[in-house]
Amino acid sequence: MVDEEQKGKDGVTLNPRRPPGEGHSVSGEVEIISVGNELLIGKVVNTNAQWLARRCTTLGMKVRRITVVGDSLEEISSAVKEALSRRPRFIITTGGLGPTFDDKTLEGIALCLGRELKVDGDALNMVKDAYRRLVEEGRIEGYELTPHRVKMARLPEGAKPLANPVGVAPGVAMNVDGTTIIALPGVPAEMKAIFEESVAQMIRDAAGDATFFEASLLAYGVVESDLAPIVEEAMKANPYVYIKSHPRWAGRTPYIELHLSTTAEDSNTARKRLSSVIVMLTEMIKQAGGSVKPQ
Repeated sequence: MVDEEQKGKDGVTLNPRRPPGEGHSVSGEVEIISVGNELLIGKVVNTNAQWLARRCTTLGMKVRRITVVGDSLEEISSAVKEALSRRPRFIITTGGLGPTFDDKTLEGIALCLGRELKVDGDALNMVKDAYRRLVEEGRIEGYELTPHRVKMARLPEGAKPLANPVGVAPGVAMNVDGTTIIALPGVPAEMKAIFEESVAQMIRDAAGDATFFEASLLAYGVVESDLAPIVEEAMKANPYVYIKSHPRWAGRTPYIELHLSTTAEDSNTARKRLSSVIVMLTEMIKQAGGSVKPQ
């Protein structure tokens, strides 16, 4: 997706990310559940959750919560059940879809929903095609559909597989009382490929015309503790804009990055919100003896 850049009157670059879609006026919410003991022991950095959160946000959806659980049926089931109780528009899980004994995500989801796991014909064909592709590419000499490989085609009743264009294990989608549960592999390349091919459009359709805008200002000559009341005042005056401060250093020169973001029903409203806050912040920071530069 290409981000169009627009310049406000103050020269600050505004980055709109507008999802194409019509017919919906409410952005909705997403919960992300990352599965894997490797995440809990710190062996692997949870880049999947960061990427998904960013991608969903730019598509106009609000990410409400990110949860990390181990490779445990009970923990997976509990996390999904708790997320469903909050009735988000989407629950996206990553990890635990492979052929090994510790890949338990679909079994955990089935346990939560009280559904059986059954071999899905379409999913099985996807697994067959993936291994056939690996043989044709010379990456493996041959294959047979062992129980561990068939395991990747066992889905909760009522679920449908999502094609994996770069790996073997299909993604999975199912609807539960208005919430769409999406299960994606933990391998980042596979997760991203399935998301872009099969999930992004679902989120665009649900978000409708909702538009996410963001901008950054660099504040110099004001320490964060003096900037805090300025940010607080700006957010109170503009409740639809979120402002986050990030202390930075350029060599020996300290400065503070102010990241502003908002989600609105149309791009014009979003731009006006941020432009208004940028003007307000710039004036107050100058009054406090500081200076502001666009990033």
